[in-house]
Parts: sequence; structure tokens; C-alpha cells
Amino acid sequence: MEQVIEAGGIGAGQLPFEAAWDGIRTSLRKSCGERIFDGWLKPLRLAACDADSGEVRLAAPSAFMATWVQNHFAEQIGAAWKAMLPQVRHVIIEASADAPARSTVEAVATPEPEVKSAEATPAAPVNRGTALDARYTFDSFVVGKANELAYNAAKTLAEGGKLAFNPLFLHGGTGLGKTHLMHAIGHEYRIRHPEAQILYMSAEKFMFEFVSALRAKDTHSFKQRLRAADVLLIDDVQFIAGKDSTQEEFFHTMNELISAGRRLVISADRSPQNLDGIESRILSRLSWGLVADINPADFELRYNIIVKKLESLPAGTVPDEVALFLAKRISASIRELEGALNRVIAFATLNNRAIDLDFAQEALAEQLRASQRRVSIDEIQRKVCEHFRIRQTEMGSARRAREVARPRQIAMYLAKQLTQRSLPEIGRRFGGRDHTTVIHAVRTIEALRVKDAEIDADVRLLLRQLEG
Repeated sequence: MEQVIEAGGIGAGQLPFEAAWDGIRTSLRKSCGERIFDGWLKPLRLAACDADSGEVRLAAPSAFMATWVQNHFAEQIGAAWKAMLPQVRHVIIEASADAPARSTVEAVATPEPEVKSAEATPAAPVNRGTALDARYTFDSFVVGKANELAYNAAKTLAEGGKLAFNPLFLHGGTGLGKTHLMHAIGHEYRIRHPEAQILYMSAEKFMFEFVSALRAKDTHSFKQRLRAADVLLIDDVQFIAGKDSTQEEFFHTMNELISAGRRLVISADRSPQNLDGIESRILSRLSWGLVADINPADFELRYNIIVKKLESLPAGTVPDEVALFLAKRISASIRELEGALNRVIAFATLNNRAIDLDFAQEALAEQLRASQRRVSIDEIQRKVCEHFRIRQTEMGSARRAREVARPRQIAMYLAKQLTQRSLPEIGRRFGGRDHTTVIHAVRTIEALRVKDAEIDADVRLLLRQLEG
């Protein structure tokens, strides 16, 4: 016979379930941050647990909250329960018996317009873009010199007060934290303004949905949904380069949102001035607000990120010498740094090995070899511009003066030597130049290195700096 213990009636035999839930709540508060925990997870209560079937039921105060937690935290909560009590097989998150019969999130999930009733909970964000990632909050973001401006700007925008800038444009290389900050803005704004409509999507998804709406002859619905957002977050805007009709719609969407005083956050892998294939009127709007760059993390920031990640693990799991080693050797991006840490921990767990410096080097041997020559074109341009003391915008400019043209040719030469990019790709990153221009630059620098000792010394120095 099935034994289900209802909330309020968990007996002595079921104390492990209550103790496990207390431990899980403590863990969730640490991993998700206090704001997310207090707003969405703290209200959950242990409603029932079935020792025979291994089923646990958690109750939320409303159907909307139950659905939101189910969509964003079900996997994390389920894994936490199984780690605490291996006999737990299913975790069900549902509305409590006294919750409102109908929630607005159910209306949002259907194609029909939302219908509000007197008993309805506060309006759910109409978000048919990509769901916000629960891991990416301000509490889990580690701040350093490389990202301090972007972090402070994102926090200011998310707080919901009067803004001195709009839009916010975040730019930086892959894996440096742009997407993390965008999700954090969405989470923070939603906590402070539960009725707000928040929409996050990549520029690629924006383009796909717009084209689909054109084919279905229903662009009105597409426009209405985006322009109704209180906060619109568009990631990786460089992907709409050269897409004229998409850029036309994107431009009008930007204008509508800014004019209406709604918040707009856009990210890209480079600054507005260096975006190729984007209309000048869009670039003008992007530069109109606050442009905040995220630079590659320095050693101190990389180390602090590892320390932050290790807070949820037992002390001593990863020795400090290993943390220092990872921070020093994995410098390409934060994403790769976190991936390297996860790999070391996973390998140690699977092989039942203690983590030390030798083990870390063994587990990461392939990644360490690959990272030695992985240099981005952005990094090459930045280093060359610093060396020759010119602005990075000159890398894509039409100027042909020797003091600009020669460093540009050296940067093209280094891009050919140190990256796997094709000649046309390299040309595009230098102001949309043709691949024959890149070939000419490479041959010119090769010839100059033979007969000009100063040029050769400059190239050798830059190679050493870029190769680490």
C-alpha cells in the first residue's frame, strides 16, 4: 500500500526528508543567490513524500510560481534531492491546494491573448524567447577590473529607476560574461517588478522569428510582442550583419522601445564602430546609449572566479595550487576556465582520484596544448594597436597613411599565422576588405621581415606577447 506522508504529518520515520530539504534549501541559496532564492525558491514547502515510490512533492503558493520553478529549477532541485537521498526518483513541483485556480502563465503558454481574472496572480512575463538561465545572476557574477563598468551599468539598468542611458550595449569576446549579465538583468528586474514583461533572445532567433512571421504574413503579432516588452535583451547582434530586412525591423523595434522609455540591452562580440555589415543608423542608436566593454579577465579575476565556483564544494576538494594553475594557464575565456575546472572535478570523481597539480595537468593535457596557439583576431588587433599606439578603429578604417596601414598589415599577417580563420574571414574583420588585400599584407610583411630589422623585431615581440 502506498505510503504518502502529507505536509504537517511527517513522522519520525520521515525526518530524513525534512532534513534533506533543509540542506537542499541552504545549497540553493548559495548557488542561486539570495535574491533569486528569496523570490522564487524560499516559498516552496515540502508537501508530501512517498518512501515506497521515491516521489517528493513540493508546493508553491501559486500555479505561476510552480510553473516558473519547474521550468527553471526542476533539474537542479531533482539532482540535489538524489544527491541527498538516492531513493528519491521523482520530484514534483505543483501549486498548493489553496493556490488560485488559474494563473497567467497558463494564458501566456497558449496562442490566445492573456485573459485576466479577479483571482489571477500578477501578470507573468510574456517571454516566448529563450528562458532565462537560473545560474546567471548578479550574485554569481564575479567582478574585476575587466568587467566592472559593464557590471555596474547592468545593475543600474536592472534596478528599474530612472535611466541616464538607453540602450545598454555590452561587447567583448566569446565567453567573457556578456550573456551572464543579460540573464542577470532579466532576473533582477523580474524580482523588483513581478508584472514586467521580459524578453531575451539571440539576434539569430530574432531574425528567424521575423522571417517566419513574414512567411506567415503575421508580422503584426511579432512586432506587438517585442514592442510590449518592458525589458528586451538581444544577444550577439553581429549575426544580423548583412540581413537588410531583419535590420530594418530591428531598427524600428529599437526606436519604438527607446521612445516608449522601455529598457533595451544589446550585446555583440565587438564595439559598434567595429561591427561590419550593420547599417549606420543602427550603429548610431547603439552608440547613443552606454557602450560598456568586457575585456579578457586578468589573472586575479580568473582566480577569484575559481574560488567562487569552489564555494559550493567541500573545503580542500581542489587545492589552492591547482586553482592558481588553472587561473594562470586557462586565459582564453571565462567559459573555458569554468569548463576546465569542471573537467578536473569530473575526472577525479569518475576515477576516484585525489586532485593535485599532476592530476590537473593530466586531465587537461589536450586543452592546454590547444590553448597555446588559440588567439582571437580581436586580441591581435588590440595588441597591435597598443604596440603602435593607434586606435583600434583604425584596423577597419579606410585610411592608407603608413602609420596606420603598416600596423594593419602586421595585424593581418599575425591573424594568418596565429588563427585558423580563412582569408575572407580575416578580411571581413578588417573593415570588410577583400581576401586579396590580406594576401598582399601577408606577403608584404614576410618580405619586410627579411630586410627590415625593426619590423622583424616588432613582429617577434607581438608573437611572444600573443602566444603567452
